[in-house]
Amino acid sequence: MLKVINVVGARPNFIKVAPIVEAMKRREREFAPLLVHTGQHYDEMMSAAFLRDLDLPQPDVSLEVGSSSQAAQTAAIMQKFEPVVLREKPDWVIVVGDVNSTLACALTAAKLGIKVAHVEAGLRSRDRTMPEEINRLLTDQIADLLFTPSRDAVENLRSEGIPDSRIRFVGNIMIDSLVKYLERARTTEIREQLGVAGRDYAVLTLHRPSNVDDRITFSGILDALAVIARRLPIIFPVHPRTHKTIVELELAARVEEIPNLRLIEPLGYLDFLGLYSEAKLVLTDSGGLQEETTFLGIPCLTLRENTERPITVELGTNVVVGIDNETITNAAFTALDGAANQDSIAVPPFWDGHTADRILDSLLE
Repeated sequence: MLKVINVVGARPNFIKVAPIVEAMKRREREFAPLLVHTGQHYDEMMSAAFLRDLDLPQPDVSLEVGSSSQAAQTAAIMQKFEPVVLREKPDWVIVVGDVNSTLACALTAAKLGIKVAHVEAGLRSRDRTMPEEINRLLTDQIADLLFTPSRDAVENLRSEGIPDSRIRFVGNIMIDSLVKYLERARTTEIREQLGVAGRDYAVLTLHRPSNVDDRITFSGILDALAVIARRLPIIFPVHPRTHKTIVELELAARVEEIPNLRLIEPLGYLDFLGLYSEAKLVLTDSGGLQEETTFLGIPCLTLRENTERPITVELGTNVVVGIDNETITNAAFTALDGAANQDSIAVPPFWDGHTADRILDSLLE
């Protein structure tokens, strides 16, 4: 039996770890899973909502590191995670995604001689100004097994000199959660509560510092949203740091001037899935939403200059539009008018809801 520590740090990690933990519990003769929550995202209410929605057990260990600078947070996670690894003596530590917890726990385990597996390996934006890109690059260098979501991720790793013996193309773990919970999510009452049931609407997420920490950039995006909102309502679950910068940059009045832009509190997994899965359009600077909308066939505009998930552009519904307001509005109306080439849209290989079991099979090799 393999004893495995599964690390979660930020809310997207819950979505990726949940299918793995569930599969391990189903295969209890082969795996003994432990769940460690670093507390990188420290909103207790939101963490509890994600645990409940995804049928995850309460974490076996909570490190409660909270928010701080990139360096301080990474160091705090390492300092608090090391005693856990020494006490539990796992066979594997599984890290997912690209947050600070991913790199910190991978580095800690590697230095202690514990095998590390990285789920969602090989993704590259080629933009080293993104902290996530640094986390991805370094985690992939030290991990013993690299589980990739797409074939381009495999090629990225090979080009960096990583041998095939460490690479496993297993598919997209986020789609495991989406497949399991989609029908349940569509029965939630979130659309009725927001008054958009049976209507066309868009969903917006915005949280990256490059978008929300600069007043000129944020203002330009708001200009585009104001134009799009004349066509249909835009539902905007506001990330805590985005809410903070709206106030600090004195943009609250500008936001309020856009009558069809509706700011709401962050949603749990099921409510959010129930909301965006019925949307006419999604605008985002998130990584995961690019993938989920591709699977669902929903037009997605990525408000960034690059993406670490190019497969969603090549095969899916994603368009990388940057932050120019005219480009954003033109792309939005093209999507809303159905002018995109639907014949080119496809779901990438192994985005099928069975990635978790492929991961476990590789760990047992």
